[in-house]
Amino acid sequence: VQLQASGGGLMQAGGSLRLSCAASGRFFSIYDMAWFRQAPGKEREFVAGITWSGSTTSYADSVKGRFTISRDNAKNTVYLQMNSLKPEDTAVYYCARDRIANRSKLVMIADAYNYWGQGTLVTVSS
Repeated sequence: VQLQASGGGLMQAGGSLRLSCAASGRFFSIYDMAWFRQAPGKEREFVAGITWSGSTTSYADSVKGRFTISRDNAKNTVYLQMNSLKPEDTAVYYCARDRIANRSKLVMIADAYNYWGQGTLVTVSS
């Protein structure tokens, strides 16, 4: 399994970006997916997650109401729409796939995910 993240870049505060994460391999549709981010000098943190069916999403408090996670199982792709960007959103963003298929509840800790994309840098200027 390989995850390829894209869509990062430089954006002014208040702007929008859409990240994509394309997955290779089989059975994408039975695994929860998530986005994490890591800012310089900080630990990796959960940003958003979506269940394998797409029926449930979860967000970090810092991005609620601004970011939206979605997935297209036919395209093996998960997205992160980021609106109203703030300088504190500056980080490398990673997509990740859950270790366990068809999990009953979305997990928001990094150890629950065993496949990671290479990361895409998002820089928000003030």
